[in-house]
Amino acid sequence: MMPLRRALNPSSLAVIGGGAWCAEVISQAQKFGFEGDIWPVHPKAEQIGGLRAFASIEDLPRAPDVTFVGINRHATVSAVSALSAAGAGGAVCFASGFTEANAEDDQAANLQEQLVAAAGDMPILGPNCYGFVNALDRIAVWPDQHGMRPVDRGVAILTQSSNIAINMTMQRRALPLAFMLTCGNQAQTHQADIASALLDDDRVTAIGVHIEGFGDLRKWEALAQKARDRDIPIIALKMGRSDHAQAATISHTASVAGGDAGAQAFLDRLGIARLDDIPSFLECLKLLHITGRLDGNGLGMISCSGGEASLSADMAECRDLHFPSLTDHQRTDLRAVLGPMVALANPLDYHTYIWRDTDAMTRAWAGLTGPDKALTMAIVDYPHTDSTDWDCATQAALNCVAQTGRPFAVTATLPELMPEPVAQRLLEGGVVPFAGLHEALAAVEAAARPASGPSNPVLLPSTTCADQILTEAEAKAALGAFGVSVPRSVVVPAEDAEQVGLDLQGPFAVKGVGLAHKSEHGAVRLGVTTVELLDTAFAVGTKEVLIEEMAVGSVAEVLVGVTRDAAHGFVLTLGAGGVLTEILRDTVSLLIPSSREAVQDALGDLACAPLLTGYRGKPAANIEAVLDVVEAVQNYIIANAATVEEVEINPLICTADEAVAVDALIRKASS
Repeated sequence: MMPLRRALNPSSLAVIGGGAWCAEVISQAQKFGFEGDIWPVHPKAEQIGGLRAFASIEDLPRAPDVTFVGINRHATVSAVSALSAAGAGGAVCFASGFTEANAEDDQAANLQEQLVAAAGDMPILGPNCYGFVNALDRIAVWPDQHGMRPVDRGVAILTQSSNIAINMTMQRRALPLAFMLTCGNQAQTHQADIASALLDDDRVTAIGVHIEGFGDLRKWEALAQKARDRDIPIIALKMGRSDHAQAATISHTASVAGGDAGAQAFLDRLGIARLDDIPSFLECLKLLHITGRLDGNGLGMISCSGGEASLSADMAECRDLHFPSLTDHQRTDLRAVLGPMVALANPLDYHTYIWRDTDAMTRAWAGLTGPDKALTMAIVDYPHTDSTDWDCATQAALNCVAQTGRPFAVTATLPELMPEPVAQRLLEGGVVPFAGLHEALAAVEAAARPASGPSNPVLLPSTTCADQILTEAEAKAALGAFGVSVPRSVVVPAEDAEQVGLDLQGPFAVKGVGLAHKSEHGAVRLGVTTVELLDTAFAVGTKEVLIEEMAVGSVAEVLVGVTRDAAHGFVLTLGAGGVLTEILRDTVSLLIPSSREAVQDALGDLACAPLLTGYRGKPAANIEAVLDVVEAVQNYIIANAATVEEVEINPLICTADEAVAVDALIRKASS
């Protein structure tokens, strides 16, 4: 990472190209206070941006620490080769028309390969990227306007979208931005590599990554481990939840977005909290900058409006947050300052009896803090006009932090009702100035997520294309060899069905062979007696039938499925099973391999979890047997990772004694 640090904190900047973008790079570097050398490079121009131009890279006084390459894609390859040969520190490749244009241009991928080869060991950002702004050292290698301001410490943001980066630099939320860095196509230098380098700077307090596709999973795993070691939180704004977004992502940066369940499972595994929108993403970074990770998800809420208190409680209902009840000690302290006419609760409506009494407001707000509340939040909406009458609230919040040392926030319900000067004053005093109640709650939920511990690397998928679907009997035999419990069964011609009753114990399940969705074809019959076997076998409508002993005593039906996700590994999905799986959509996803403890925790997150633990007097399922099946499925996947595409058990019949796979599917490559 030493070469990358040289490029991100340069003492010399070369700018190759004579267009308006290159002139703007020079202008922005000067405006931001860059004190190093700036060397325009152009074969014909005498001056660019008011500075003397050099005819070639070879004519420069010395090898530049960083270079903005603002010329067409073909010329970019040649320029990068010359920079690398000269010993330059790194380059920002502005040109587009590389792998992000694969769908329209068959030269694009080959050009990107040439670019990487030309760079050699010299780090490059992009191509198809704007560059970066380092506000810690007053360095801008950036071809456009930006809203960054010099800071002594702050958060770093890395994004794959230059336009989103510009927009985020324009924030006026008092968020101290230390770095804004665009990654473009990540042809050579990966987003996770850049983030890893930034972790070495003690002035960076938190890192936010806008991700369209992960790329190299091993680099992300290494980044997460380094962040844990440094105790620096990382959060993500991950695109690709919708089918449309996934398609757009592929065309935009040539990243493989993959299925979102896999993306979420990977982020969970890394311990990187995910935000869904830019305002919440920025507010969470602000919170992390001031407090770091929160030590729990208990929230204290105080407002002078009953409507706001109720609104806060309702908005937090769908989030992983809770409002701890007031302790006796807190009730005593609050009653002493608020008097008898205030109903004491959390969230707390303290009315306006003590408004303008800064001391009383401090006592009331501080009285709601405590070790059971990871953050206490006062709701205050400041007016657009004279906000002098609101100084009491600002000072009370500052006093709370000074007196209690506990995390405290002031939240405007509407983002525009948190004035930037007030937000800056609060932030400097250690108070989180939240712009927007929705954003605040999203930020607190994300910051309260515990950091995950080290985990085994995810199982990487192969590129084999599946061309074979095993029959149910074949799938059960394959899984049974790894320890999955399956019913005793036999496959016979329909006309021989009545002979089965001599070897198996009824009642039976009779299923047609060769149909992918047997229930939809009426090819599954349950509870069949011995005398009904022959007629039922003919009724299902297939030449061969699978006849098996039925599992009895079910307390729950569970889905255990695995799909190969090219972008994220093998996604293990657990959920409510049976014919209503698609309707209920009660699932959780992990990545293989996952520990037994992680699987058990995931099962506990299902809405159907009460069925597994015993519901309304029914016996509990044998959880150890369920875990054994999931472990066996994982072992099958690990052993067959080169060929397997999909495995599904649905349903897994869970009883008080066992867990039995009564239906199974395997899709794989034939070789």
